Amino acid sequence: MLLWAAAVLAASAAGGLQDDARAAAAEYGVPESVLLGVSYLESRWDSHGGRPSVSGGYGPMHLVDAAAVPKGGHHHVGDPRGDGARPMRMTAPLPPARPAEQTLQRAARLTGLPPDVLRRDRAANLRGGAALLADAQRRLGAPLSSDPVAWHGALTRYANAGFANEVFKVLREGAERRTDDGSLVRLPATPVPAFRTGGSTATECPSELACEWMPAAYERLGKGDYGNHDRLGSKRRVDYIVIHDTEGTFRGIPTMVKNPKYVSWHYTIRSRDGHVAQHVRTNDVAWHAGNWDVNSRSIGIEHEGYLAKGGTWYTEAMYRSSADLVRYLADKYGVPLDRAHIIGHDNVPGTTAKTVPGMHEDPGPYWDWARFFALMDAPIQGDGESESESGSEGEGEGTSVIINPNYATHQPTFTGCVSKTSAKLCKPQGAASVWLHTEPRSDAALVDDAGKRPGAGSTFSVYDHSARATAGQRYALAGTSGEWTAIWYLGQKAWFQNPPSSPTAVRANGPLVTPITDKVKVYGRAYPERSAYPSGVRYQEHAPLPYTLRKGQYYSLAQTLKGSYLAAGSYNPAKHVTVRGKLRYHQIQLGHRVMFVRADDVRVIS
Repeated sequence: MLLWAAAVLAASAAGGLQDDARAAAAEYGVPESVLLGVSYLESRWDSHGGRPSVSGGYGPMHLVDAAAVPKGGHHHVGDPRGDGARPMRMTAPLPPARPAEQTLQRAARLTGLPPDVLRRDRAANLRGGAALLADAQRRLGAPLSSDPVAWHGALTRYANAGFANEVFKVLREGAERRTDDGSLVRLPATPVPAFRTGGSTATECPSELACEWMPAAYERLGKGDYGNHDRLGSKRRVDYIVIHDTEGTFRGIPTMVKNPKYVSWHYTIRSRDGHVAQHVRTNDVAWHAGNWDVNSRSIGIEHEGYLAKGGTWYTEAMYRSSADLVRYLADKYGVPLDRAHIIGHDNVPGTTAKTVPGMHEDPGPYWDWARFFALMDAPIQGDGESESESGSEGEGEGTSVIINPNYATHQPTFTGCVSKTSAKLCKPQGAASVWLHTEPRSDAALVDDAGKRPGAGSTFSVYDHSARATAGQRYALAGTSGEWTAIWYLGQKAWFQNPPSSPTAVRANGPLVTPITDKVKVYGRAYPERSAYPSGVRYQEHAPLPYTLRKGQYYSLAQTLKGSYLAAGSYNPAKHVTVRGKLRYHQIQLGHRVMFVRADDVRVIS
């Protein structure tokens, strides 16, 4: 066995991934294109230095070892609705892992290779994946055909119908990239049919995703309380699609979502194969964002994973399923495909000054926003001009930038991956965020967030976004100095490194706002004026956040809306009331989170 493993390692060192895939496919009678298509969905052909994914998968074939799945549950705690009207709630214990998830052990039995070799050796890992595909084909009683089309059933058995459909989409499109170990891999486009394997008829999904209906609980809890979402009798406005990560594994989702004392969200996407489960109808309000105003106007999507488990990675299958789903929902509800409307949980504003420090940080800096938007055919891009090409210093009316570092090569420093309090540096890996400093120097202090960390300075923790700007976010340009660019951020100039040879931002068009008077108040909810509330509906106070806009500052404008409030504190949908006012708000990018300012307090610059 040791000699066999040594031979595999030697063969792997001699060639690239393309050669390894060709050999593995030939050995097990699997079409090379099918093997490469599966591997692309599971890892984009990367080996990730032998580190496991968020769901415990190793190598280019994402062979899952249940022992590598991180322990822990979902991070939602506190006020479930985000309106201060519900008691504290916490998660239920997670059930044990299912043996079916342990594809690494199955691959070891089929190939005779030790699990450790399958984890760390590229050629062995590809052989393990090929053996699993061939085994799935044999179990269907089908021949080991050279025709990729003959493998759709085996791919469905290997993962699920949605995954099989996506493999065929990859085959039709073709792919080419250089992997993280330097291998150049080409998958030529193959003329295969498009499959539309619909999932549950109860789901709201693109047909190719084959979504599962896993309904959230909707039950009375006594004394007027209920859970775990609000059902509506009429169509609602949707302004946001909120991207979350679960901070736990998919295996715990059924337990949590069916618990009426827990929170709710609309969809969950599994990492290893991109499987999608829907829990709440999109026209109903899930309790996911920690801000009732955002809840009432958003759809929440959870992704299996952890924002800070150092070295873990999200699969291409999950990114693609999520992109397909978000694009479908955005089209259905007219949500713009930009970072002012497709937001992370970490971009949701606090409702009051008191709630700001406890707002969530997921999906964090390791979520690849640029890749995500590219998959939605809405790539993050500016107007094609750099600050140096503009011929000006960049300050003044009408100028903004969009953050857009190269995810693969941009590897900023983070701490906190071992534990929230650990000062140990995280393993270097691609990230979507840039650090913001008080001056155009790397040794200058980070800018402060008076709301997120009152009385304390910002840190380099992966959990602390006080001094971070992330891919796709648009900010008003505040100045340039050499390789450094400044933006207006939480009432101050914030500097980030933006060298021409490796830019981390691009010039952008778009409207800005600037205060008419000094110290303009900012809000986390766009609620209507007092006079708009009918009798029997309690007025919602306009609670300013601990930030103000100063004269001479500029902030990017995303949308303008009239204040509204959904009064939905009853189990009976017939008793819900939507209050619509005349007070107008502008949504702005003030810091890492979006916020609202009254339209009468600012001037708009087109």
